[in-house]
Amino acid sequence: MNKKTNIILFFSVFLFLSNCSKKVDIEISEIAKSQVSMAVNAFLWRASLDTVSFIPLDIVDPIGGVITTQWYEDTNNSSERVKLTIYVKDRRLRADGISVNVFREVRLEEGWTKAETNPDTARLVEASILTKARELRIGTLGSS
Repeated sequence: MNKKTNIILFFSVFLFLSNCSKKVDIEISEIAKSQVSMAVNAFLWRASLDTVSFIPLDIVDPIGGVITTQWYEDTNNSSERVKLTIYVKDRRLRADGISVNVFREVRLEEGWTKAETNPDTARLVEASILTKARELRIGTLGSS
């Protein structure tokens, strides 16, 4: 398997596992109430944080709608690492209201070097966030 396949496989497994979990850190009604005070969609914001919860965060700006993770190294492959930047761009729950950039580096003798990232990886992360956001939204409809 090449490194691109490994990173796609890693994120595919992660996305599958993150969608299987049913943990709820805060009540869904609280998410709906927070929409009034946020500059971005609360469901997209919460879903973004939940999706990358396994990676330490670097920047979290709910007013600007930006989440940046620290570099993440998979314990099974310490020769590469990834970093995500998520932009929540709208107050509405829309597919184009979220954008993800994935950065990848590989370790060479001279240190970390920028490497190509499969564009499908960012789309998979976006799809996972949107799915989680829709689940959160549907949860508020049932609790009204």
